[in-house]
Amino acid sequence: MTKPPHPTDTGKPLKRIHLAAHFPGVNNTTVWSDPEAGSHIEFASFAHFARTAERAKFDFLFLAEGLRLREQHGKIYDLDVVGRPDTFTVLAALAAVTDRLGLTGTINSTFNEPYEVARQFASLDHLSDGRAAWNVVTSWDAFTGENFRRGGFLPQEERYSRAKEFLATAHDLFDSWHGDEIVADPATGTFLRDAKAGSFVHTGQHFDIHGQFDVPRSPQGRPVIFQAGDSEEGREFAASSADAIFSRHARLDAGKAFYADVKSRLAKYGRRHDQLLILPAATFVLGDTDAEAEERAREVRRLQVSGATALRHLEFVWNRDLSSYDPEGPLPDIDPDTGDEHLVRGRAQVREYHDRLAVAREWRELAAAHDWSIRDLVIHTGNRQSFVGSPATVARAIDAFVQTDASDGFILVPHLTPGGLDEFADTVVPLLQEQGVFRTEYEGTTLRDHLGLTHPGHAHDGRRPEPEHAGAEQRVAS
Repeated sequence: MTKPPHPTDTGKPLKRIHLAAHFPGVNNTTVWSDPEAGSHIEFASFAHFARTAERAKFDFLFLAEGLRLREQHGKIYDLDVVGRPDTFTVLAALAAVTDRLGLTGTINSTFNEPYEVARQFASLDHLSDGRAAWNVVTSWDAFTGENFRRGGFLPQEERYSRAKEFLATAHDLFDSWHGDEIVADPATGTFLRDAKAGSFVHTGQHFDIHGQFDVPRSPQGRPVIFQAGDSEEGREFAASSADAIFSRHARLDAGKAFYADVKSRLAKYGRRHDQLLILPAATFVLGDTDAEAEERAREVRRLQVSGATALRHLEFVWNRDLSSYDPEGPLPDIDPDTGDEHLVRGRAQVREYHDRLAVAREWRELAAAHDWSIRDLVIHTGNRQSFVGSPATVARAIDAFVQTDASDGFILVPHLTPGGLDEFADTVVPLLQEQGVFRTEYEGTTLRDHLGLTHPGHAHDGRRPEPEHAGAEQRVAS
């Protein structure tokens, strides 16, 4: 049995830490060239990763989504992992090889339909006995939209409007069954108590649908809703309607500021602080000693940023072909191309470098001050590992982050597939368990149980589905 939290020296009980595992994939933190790296496609890799997370009593596994292969110079960008299987197919398969681990999928609201997505998540929740979660995102670029019938691209205002209505419609579908309709009484020959179970009518700006939802109410009622945006719209959506945020703020000061800001918005929607979890993505490198871990971290960064990768990254800012430059040499003297045509397509980083000239000036100053080559600069300005040290050092750092209200836990992003989580599970998790801040056994069966979230009303407890939070306005941001 998991021990209750111990009081701190001030009498305040310790917060329980939530941990999740992000499957390494199509991003530049993944080191596919390592001899220990396995397939990013074969199901055995997903199964190994999920079983490790469940063995360590993690809350859930997280799958990102990529709807189009990224391009640079008009060709597929092949320096990172390219391609991934369908999210729902993988999660449904993982439901069969795990028992308690939550299963979170990123599904786009820009190109899908509410009925289709609601049906898939309700089905996944049934197949997993209540472990489904949906990370709601929108698409920001026309490049991805070219793969879809709608063709393209929605302006930001319309994209958020559609996403808001999409999620509200999906909730209507989830709630069209209350959970007490199926009686299956052979004596009377009655299967359904209410022949209108699942009936819905929705008329709105983006969706005009009516019919009957054909998936009975699932164990959780609704999947857990995640949101991954950091914009003003994203923060308001999280405060009004999300159950958890997949945050990018894995630095202590930034984490505290983000945590305080979002949590302060909850009251106006009639919500308590514990009704929204903030879980930053975090990378880690472990070693027997802190010094060994630091050395390993440097090695990992150099594997993540090859010479070719460094040049491609610099092209994000310069928007020019820099393939003739030496990655171990100085930055280009030529200024970035500030035109509207982009060399890179399908990478979110394009949005981060909207003022290319300012970024180039800053990077030149850094390179000159530290005598950095192109590759050195990209290594030092890119994403750093969030936690580096011995297992004891990393466990203390994670605990301090949570106890000081900079997060409610972390979504860990290993750099190796599929065994990148193993060492953390074997060395760091036991230390957190010894401190009484992380579970030693699952205490419930659903993902909502793991996360300490309430269930929307079920028939067996005499409640109908809970209404939306008072005044809630659902917004979704990418």
